[in-house]
Amino acid sequence: MLQGHQTWVFPSQPVIASAASVVGPFEGKGPLARDFDLIHGDTWVGQDSWEKAEKRLLEDACEKAIEKAGLEKEQIQFFIGGDLMSQLISSNFAARTLAVPFLGVFGACSTSMEGLALAAQLVDSGNAQTALCGTSSHNSAAEKTFRYPTEYGGQKPPTAQWTVTGAGAAIIQSDQKAVSNTGLHITSCTIGRVVDMGITDPFNMGGAMAPAAVDTIEAHFRDLRVSFADYDLIVTGDLGRVGYRIAYDLMKKHGLDVSEDKFQDCGILMYGDHPEVLAGGSGAACSAAVTYGHLFKGMLEGRWRKIMVAATGALLSPITVQQKESIPCICHAVVIERRGG
Repeated sequence: MLQGHQTWVFPSQPVIASAASVVGPFEGKGPLARDFDLIHGDTWVGQDSWEKAEKRLLEDACEKAIEKAGLEKEQIQFFIGGDLMSQLISSNFAARTLAVPFLGVFGACSTSMEGLALAAQLVDSGNAQTALCGTSSHNSAAEKTFRYPTEYGGQKPPTAQWTVTGAGAAIIQSDQKAVSNTGLHITSCTIGRVVDMGITDPFNMGGAMAPAAVDTIEAHFRDLRVSFADYDLIVTGDLGRVGYRIAYDLMKKHGLDVSEDKFQDCGILMYGDHPEVLAGGSGAACSAAVTYGHLFKGMLEGRWRKIMVAATGALLSPITVQQKESIPCICHAVVIERRGG
């Protein structure tokens, strides 16, 4: 049900039957290591290319989510997936393995919440009883595609971010259908608009994406007539330290009662203060792995009862960067609530 201009409210409150997060070795040494379902020991994941490794990461996350839900893959009615690679090759090839009806989506690093919102919409509308959504990214594959091959050893400015090697997936079901009921329900989502503030530097994606995050969070508050006080936690996708501070200052300037204890960022949470990641984490797997690992675990343990994940995405391509185009950005936000004890 549409409420306001951009927000869907789900009367049936679809349940997240299970979720899984899979990461590479670097992410597995970070502060959230205990919250991931699977940590691979090498970035090749037993494959002979970075692209095949990313596909394997997504397959692992999907298989783990299906297993945790107590399902067989034949019971999945729709798979919604996306990634950063050209023509969504990681998701397409993972869908080939799953062999279930597939919808490919692209929202760059916002894909995690775009897929989750669409899966919830399918279930809430009665067009599906069981839907799977997932996304992935790989540091070396993304570097080769969007920046420079890792062998080049190019220097990066302090605003640059580190693409997460990992994947995340979730099973969404109707409350009546769910065999494994976690008590976590999707109650609403706000679909973002494309916001472009004229930034052309591909090494400053946090700065480019911050206004889109603020735009979607403000739209959500406006549509539902709520505020920060109504949430235990609001987490952006991968603004990193630079984008987070810009978003925080923008919200203060716009009169929102934002506080650092209730406003966090997946790109900062993933790696903590590790100097090698510069401004923080990024990539489609950043918000997916943090949400389906760290945040879900925290909700199940009772740390938070109501959170919003506002995943951000920079909608650039290697071609538009070479043509000196500015970077259009978007943010999709999903609200997750814990019901029961």
